[in-house]
Amino acid sequence: MWRLEFPRLVASAARITRDAGLAEQVAQDAFVAALSQWPNEGMPERPGAWLLEVTRRRAIDVVRRDTNRDAKYRFVAHATPTQESPVDELPAYRVDDDVLRLMFVCCHPILGREARVALTLRLVGGLTTDEIASAQLVPSKTAGQRISRAKQKLAESGTAFDEPSPDELTERLSSVLEVVYLVFNEGYAASSGTSWIRVDVAGEALRLGRMLAHFAPDHAEVHGLLALMELHASRFAARQGPDGPVLLDDQDRSKWDRLLIRRGLAELDRAERLGGGPYTSQAAIAACHARATTAEATDWPALARLYDAYALAYPGPIVELNRAVAHWKAHGPAAARPILEPLLSDNRVNRNHLLHSVIAEIAVDAHDVSTAQNHLQIALEFVTNEADAQILRRKLHRLDGAQ
Repeated sequence: MWRLEFPRLVASAARITRDAGLAEQVAQDAFVAALSQWPNEGMPERPGAWLLEVTRRRAIDVVRRDTNRDAKYRFVAHATPTQESPVDELPAYRVDDDVLRLMFVCCHPILGREARVALTLRLVGGLTTDEIASAQLVPSKTAGQRISRAKQKLAESGTAFDEPSPDELTERLSSVLEVVYLVFNEGYAASSGTSWIRVDVAGEALRLGRMLAHFAPDHAEVHGLLALMELHASRFAARQGPDGPVLLDDQDRSKWDRLLIRRGLAELDRAERLGGGPYTSQAAIAACHARATTAEATDWPALARLYDAYALAYPGPIVELNRAVAHWKAHGPAAARPILEPLLSDNRVNRNHLLHSVIAEIAVDAHDVSTAQNHLQIALEFVTNEADAQILRRKLHRLDGAQ
């Protein structure tokens, strides 16, 4: 319930309080009230609506309390009559509009890029500070400070919660897309916890992406991102088996959602016709996998070329990691090593379990079992998700049994 409703509650409260930190507190108070009342009174027939009503009432109470307090101060200082509370003039609540509006508030240009992303992941994505730190490749303390300072800066601005103009919405769109992308990634491959995937989180990102496609139909990257999410979401049913997570090469592709694939390919075609960009390039890579009916049919040389072009235009350590996998699959272990070696000294990624897991896989292919075992042990030290740890232990067990 927290994962599903928290962003909507914060969005509704923020529209009333015009304070991101206060809105988050009010939304949390609603869940505290539920934990107190539901065990005794039973869960309401519409729990989401119950939480929303409690959140709105508390937000209005906070605003009225602060308005009355400020009015008393003005009366004492200036002996002037108070104005009517603005709460009575609030527009009707609409879930989709409020969540989308909150995203654009969190992406206000008075905040730096990292702060915009961190705050939106927290309030709209409902991610924890540790999950946000993992997404941004920074320590948890740094992520927490970014969120706290961003809330304070928005509260102090006085205008951040004003309705943005069409031009302002366009200026903030790239930040909004980045956040939706990171929220989807957290749902597709959870950074912590016991679940490998979080369909509710990914589903929220997809919903927001579809809203943005209606909001900005002529923006190439809106459709590029939506294509990327649709194509990856098509694999969800095949990514989890009775024994735990199932990796791409082992998935039963008959379980892939063909409707989502068709939608993704259509969005990709539209994005490419509009000019494309980094999300469109990533969607083209995902489409290459989606078109292969079996793992063996995957066109790895084409994928290696796509990753080469993407890394040249949009360099980064995670891109290099994926590029190394593509070159390994296309041209053998020797082709991947020059790409992977610099990553071991890159502090942004050398403590990421995925890097060491990939090195181990390539070492196995090169019949270097001891190197593979060593890197799997290192990967287990850095992994934060129990499902990923299960995969690593399974691989290590097979290597130990093979000796």
